[in-house]
Amino acid sequence: MAFFNIFSKEKKEVLDKGLDKTKQSFFSKITRAVGGKSTVDAEVLDNLEEILIGSDVGVDTTLRIIERIEARVAKDKYLGTSELNQVLRDEISSLLEENNTNDLKEIEIPIQEDPYVIMVVGVNGVGKTTTIGKLAHQLKTSGKSVILGASDTFRAAAVDQLKIWSKRVDVAIVEQGMNADPASVAFDTLESAKAKNSDVVIIDTAGRLHNKVNLMNELTKIKSVMKKVIPGAPHEILLVLDGSTGQNAYEQAKQFSLATEINALAVTKLDGTAKGGVVIGISDQFKIPVKYIGVGEGMEDLQVFNKHEFVDSLFKE
Repeated sequence: MAFFNIFSKEKKEVLDKGLDKTKQSFFSKITRAVGGKSTVDAEVLDNLEEILIGSDVGVDTTLRIIERIEARVAKDKYLGTSELNQVLRDEISSLLEENNTNDLKEIEIPIQEDPYVIMVVGVNGVGKTTTIGKLAHQLKTSGKSVILGASDTFRAAAVDQLKIWSKRVDVAIVEQGMNADPASVAFDTLESAKAKNSDVVIIDTAGRLHNKVNLMNELTKIKSVMKKVIPGAPHEILLVLDGSTGQNAYEQAKQFSLATEINALAVTKLDGTAKGGVVIGISDQFKIPVKYIGVGEGMEDLQVFNKHEFVDSLFKE
């Protein structure tokens, strides 16, 4: 594996700031939930359950967390409300430990003979193209050679946006304009990447609605064509989700995971929402690694998801 460090003191500060809205909402509600009580009882747990669901942790994940706390109460016989934050922190950390979540402080790109191919999917408006641009920037900064493929050919604006990002971060791009065959663009991109001995290929795909079967079938076609150029491609299928959409993000993750073999997630726009709990629920329910989180507008504000850093920041006073 080739590694490069993107987690620094400054990154942690950005993460803390990016989760600020979630923290403020979450802890103010917990304070109200305990309501002057000295012990965690059934009423406190009911209130906590409501808070977790309201923070878009998700019903199934919330019930798992509550069951764990109930078991802790039964075991310890007494659990003070002053200990609730620490117990909740422990149980969320434990839950994430059991899932396929990353625990990295840096981006990983395998060293291999052929270029490493990332296919990016997601509906319009989730920050897909911006995520591609930021990822390309960080990879290039690490010394990797990157080439972009503009296979979102259903909207001229999508191609133009990716071209702007390619110029901004100074990486190569293959594009054939609007209405071109997306699979053809992907094929040409991989051919070009092999010829140039590029390290990483990032393929943009249409901002397809998850209920459009014909567009989902296009994903299969793109993947099949890429395998003809580079066996095993795409090595990573990255689904980008907007964390601020809450339950809609869950539905998109569900539909995309049914339609294609998603093996990585990026959850964006966490800095603008109090729904940061969506990261916990999605990683728990789908067992797909949350690889990146977006916690700001800056080029460096796309961060690898490190469960320990995330939980530390979430519960940081």
